[in-house]
Amino acid sequence: MRVLGIDPGLTRCGWGVVDGRPGARPTAIGVGVVRSSPDLDLELRLLELHTAVTALLREHRPDVVAIERVFTQNNKGTATGTAQAAGIAALAAAQGDRPVAWRTPSEVKAAISGNGRADKEQVTLMVTRVLGLTAAPKPADAADALALAICQVWRGPAQDRLRLAALAGGIGAPLPASRTLPRWTGVSK
Repeated sequence: MRVLGIDPGLTRCGWGVVDGRPGARPTAIGVGVVRSSPDLDLELRLLELHTAVTALLREHRPDVVAIERVFTQNNKGTATGTAQAAGIAALAAAQGDRPVAWRTPSEVKAAISGNGRADKEQVTLMVTRVLGLTAAPKPADAADALALAICQVWRGPAQDRLRLAALAGGIGAPLPASRTLPRWTGVSK
C-alpha cells in the first residue's frame, strides 16, 4: 500500500509518501513541505497548495491520502488556516479519485510512539527509527506527514476489515445495493 500523508497548514504543509503493509517496516518514498507566503491573498495560497498536492498525487499515485483531522487549537486563526489546508488536500484527493483517511494527532502519536501525548521530538525520533532514515526529516511538519502515512499503513487495513465486518453484522447503515454515491466528474458547462 502506498500512502500520501498530509500534515495540513497554510504556511507549511508537510507531506510524506510511504510504502508498506501491516506488520512490516514501511519504506519512505518522499517527504517535503509545501510553503506559501503569508503576503499572498488567501485564495492564491489555497490555489498553490491545491496545485502542489495535485502534483504529488500524480507523481506518487498513492492508494490513499491520510490527512490530519483538525479538531482543536488555541489560536483560532491557525485553526482556520489548518482546516482550510486540510479541505484543499481532501479536495485534491477526491479529484484524483483517491480515498481520504482522517487521522487525529493523538491517534498518529499513539501509533508511531505508543504514546498519544508524544511531543514533536518523540514523533520525529520514532519516524526516523521506524523508516530506518539516516537523518531526521525536517521540519517537524514533514516528520508529522510521514507519521500520518505510517499510521495509515499500519492501522488502515485492520480498520477497514472491522468496518466491513460491522456492516455485515447489521451494525451501521449501509447504502442500498441499488444506490451508488456520485463521483466528482469535473465542472459541467
